[in-house]
Amino acid sequence: MAATDEGTEIPSIEHPLLEPDFLERRLYQLKLAGTAANGHTLVCLPTGLGKTTVSLLVTARRLEEVGGKALMLAPTKPLVQQHADFYREALQIPDEEIVVFTGDVSPDDRAETWEQATVVMATPQVIENDLVGSRISLSDVTHLTFDECHRATGDYAYNYIAERYHADASQPLVTGMSASPGGDEEAILEVCANLGIQDVEVMTEEDADVSEFTHDTDVEWERIDLPEEVIEIRDALNEVITDRLEKLKELGVAKSTQPDQSQKDLNRMRAELQQLINNDQSEGFKGMSVHAEVMKLRQAVTLVETQSVEAVCRYFDRQRNQARSSGASKASQRMVSDPRVREAMRKAESFDQLHPKYRKTRMLLAETLGLEGGERVIVFTESRDTAEALTEFLNDSFDAKRFVGQGDREGSDGMTQKQQQEVLDQFRAAEFEVLVSTSVAEEGLDVPEVDLVLFYEPVPTAIRSIQRKGRTGRQSEGRVVVLMAEDTRDEAYFWISQRREKEMESELRELKGMADTLAEELDDSQQALSDFDGDAAGGSEAEVNGSGGNSTAVGDSSSGSEGVSAQPGLQDFSSDNSESSTDESGAGDEQPSDEDGELEDEPVDGDADSVETHEPHAEGDGIEIVADQREMDANIARDLSRREEIEIRLETLDVGDYVCSDRVVVERKSVADFVDSLVGGDRSIFEQVGAMARHYSRPIVIVEGDGIYEQRDIHPNAIRGALSSLAVDFGASVLRTDGEDETTELLAVIAGREQETSDREVSVHGEKGAKTVAEQQEYVVSSIAEIGPVTARSLLCEFGTVEAVMIANEDELQAADGVGAVTAERMREVIGTEYAGSN
Repeated sequence: MAATDEGTEIPSIEHPLLEPDFLERRLYQLKLAGTAANGHTLVCLPTGLGKTTVSLLVTARRLEEVGGKALMLAPTKPLVQQHADFYREALQIPDEEIVVFTGDVSPDDRAETWEQATVVMATPQVIENDLVGSRISLSDVTHLTFDECHRATGDYAYNYIAERYHADASQPLVTGMSASPGGDEEAILEVCANLGIQDVEVMTEEDADVSEFTHDTDVEWERIDLPEEVIEIRDALNEVITDRLEKLKELGVAKSTQPDQSQKDLNRMRAELQQLINNDQSEGFKGMSVHAEVMKLRQAVTLVETQSVEAVCRYFDRQRNQARSSGASKASQRMVSDPRVREAMRKAESFDQLHPKYRKTRMLLAETLGLEGGERVIVFTESRDTAEALTEFLNDSFDAKRFVGQGDREGSDGMTQKQQQEVLDQFRAAEFEVLVSTSVAEEGLDVPEVDLVLFYEPVPTAIRSIQRKGRTGRQSEGRVVVLMAEDTRDEAYFWISQRREKEMESELRELKGMADTLAEELDDSQQALSDFDGDAAGGSEAEVNGSGGNSTAVGDSSSGSEGVSAQPGLQDFSSDNSESSTDESGAGDEQPSDEDGELEDEPVDGDADSVETHEPHAEGDGIEIVADQREMDANIARDLSRREEIEIRLETLDVGDYVCSDRVVVERKSVADFVDSLVGGDRSIFEQVGAMARHYSRPIVIVEGDGIYEQRDIHPNAIRGALSSLAVDFGASVLRTDGEDETTELLAVIAGREQETSDREVSVHGEKGAKTVAEQQEYVVSSIAEIGPVTARSLLCEFGTVEAVMIANEDELQAADGVGAVTAERMREVIGTEYAGSN
């Protein structure tokens, strides 16, 4: 029995794998778990009402009945750690068998730990990498939870993992969890299709079982008037935007010159400009540069309107620094040199008033924490700059700390996972009053009940709005206040958010009511999945309790089920007394539904013989390609890993992106990256290919995409010269592909020819044959000040020996083709400077 602070006993849930008297018994959680334990289910439940508990109940039952291991995925490291802490408290499983996988754990350690773990908590990118690299197998995972599953769209890692799980696992069961799965029915069904989900269980705060655990949360909108000085800065920037849009209108891509263009219109303009570029029209290239400037100016306007003058000052500083850097874009240079922009910068830097949003924030916090005796407040903001500046400002009156993401950005330091955890622990322990957070605290983090959630600005998406508001109103009535600057983008975002949130709530209600219809549609189109059909049994509380006791047991193992059984009822999460059962008709409030008729056929769960698993290949079996793990931004390694005959190994490669044999290494470049590597960047294409050629006898460069001669206003002959140099001077094969799909096919063919036709093995370091004396001489000279092989050959032809090159003075060095004063000076500095290294 759990107990309240007043000593009143609260009914708890009992199960062999759960800590006694740990989980409060809530009927709605039991209903959801009853359905989720018996079919691939999307669980939709308002923020703060225990979605994680539902997943825990399903995990406990699966581990008890089926065995294997459970995997839970969450989008952020703090959320992963939070889930791990909760599971270690709740489950009677040794702590060392509940492990955390994030990027902080080395791949080798993950591979070893995976085999011994019973429950794994992980970020999706780590599991995706381990699957692509064949470090782990999902074959014995019997329950996979996707937390915040609304992210399962596009190329997000959840989609690949789900695909592999359904293909590889012998007895798969998927649970998706979200408070806000999508903005409309189509979006929700897309998530279901991507994760292989067939049932959707929705509970809202209107449900009787849920309402007793929630309280009303009214949203208040505080309208803010901007000072005249701020409006002048905005208007000056908008004037420049209008001017640039006029140029785009002359090109025929802009329909209006109004500065408040919608993002949809701006995206359309960009697509039309790209079409001009694809048709070899130089106007498209010029227009794209103007479009980039418009986007930069709009960002500045958004900051000054909705954030603060200090935020736009920081932004201008970054733009100035970028404009001065090597390889700076013309858009950046043009923007910061425009007199009107420079005047706006000057006005922003001389603005010394307190921004009205700052003033209102301080007043609301004083009201909540002082007059009303509140204890905690969360302030959400879109901008990391604002989070930092606002935290500093609020600390004059309150005890405030910032909470931002991990990645460092120019002018803004991130927080490590350890720092994030420390701040959350301190906030839970009421060691400080105000948490100023960016979006990193929106999704699922167990932030304590707060007295006020303050939106520094409206957010234009329903999902994020719902997530943020869920931080209050769980145990008592909460307050949500949104600051909205008059006649700015704030108002536009307000109306967008309101509309989308209402649409989402409406769609969820409709989806809930469509359960039977969806199940019938899936019956008609997907007979292979019919075993998942059936009603989620509900029943009264007395029926659920069975004997009428206060404890609820989870999972009746007497069924002997090894896979996912036919639809259960709440008896699987009720009394151990087999005499007590729920109504066979399933009288629960929520009926399960099989989703999207376009789901691919899958083997029926529990039929292990019909499942073809994708185990890591044995050594020497099939084709192996070593991919640089930094290439995971592309889909190529994922797509190759889906092929039964190919094994991908992920490593951090010193040279190249893909190793196909002991002599073949491939460097992949998009056309934009290729041209960028000719004119700037940290490392030129010639340096990269030179390094490849020193280790592998067959270096290959794949240039991916169209429009290579329309990039960055570089003359086509310069690009042709670079391509020729790679082939002639470096001995590299230069191949062209249309995109990632063709690159994938080409890599598969190259690796197949090398390993199957030529019977060569893969070596990460390469096995180039012994260098001739001439090659060794070129190697030594080319390493001086990194002048490269072309200049090295020129010098050796001029001086005859390496020794002669070394003793030549600057004037003599310049006699060689390709050696100017700067290169000669650099060479003499390297050759003639006394060595100052450590002994």
